[in-house]
Amino acid sequence: MRTDVLGAQRPLAVVGETVRNPVKTRYLEALTLIERLHRRLLDVIKDDFERSGEPEVNPVQALLLFNIADSELTAGELKTRGHYQGSNVSYNLKKLVEAGYVNHERSSADKRSVRIKLTPKGQAIRERVDQLYNRQLASVEQVVGLSVEEFDRLNKALTRLERFWTDQILYRL
Repeated sequence: MRTDVLGAQRPLAVVGETVRNPVKTRYLEALTLIERLHRRLLDVIKDDFERSGEPEVNPVQALLLFNIADSELTAGELKTRGHYQGSNVSYNLKKLVEAGYVNHERSSADKRSVRIKLTPKGQAIRERVDQLYNRQLASVEQVVGLSVEEFDRLNKALTRLERFWTDQILYRL
C-alpha cells in the first residue's frame, strides 16, 4: 500500500500503473475527492443541525429542501437536477411530507404526477442551510484561498466531467 496526496491508501499495482499514466492518477484523485466532498458536506450539515437541536431532518433531506427552494416541481424533476437517485428521492420526500416540511398535490392535468413544494417549516430548513452556506462564504476565500476565478475553473471542469459521463450513458461510449 502507498499513501497518495489525499492521504488515501492505494494498492501498489494501482500506484505503478498510475505512474505510467499521470492522467489516470489525477482522474482517480478527482473521483475520490468528489465522493469525499459530498460526504463531508453532509457531515457539515449534520453537525450544524445537531448543534442547534434539529434532529428531525437528516442532511440528505436538508439538501433536498434546499434544492427544492421556491420551486413547485415533481420528484422526477428533482431527480433530473442531478442530486438524487429515484428511490432516494421518493423515500425522503415521503418522510418530509409526513413531517410537514413538504406539501404534495396531484397534478390536475396528469393524475400520475405529484407536484411538491415547501411548507413554511420546509422553508425554515432551507433558510438554515442557506445561512450555513453564507457563513462559509464569509471566510472561504481567506481561509481556503479559493477565489471567484478558481471556483469558475473548478465548476467548468466539473461540468465538463459531468457532460462526459452523461455522454457515456446516452451514447454508450
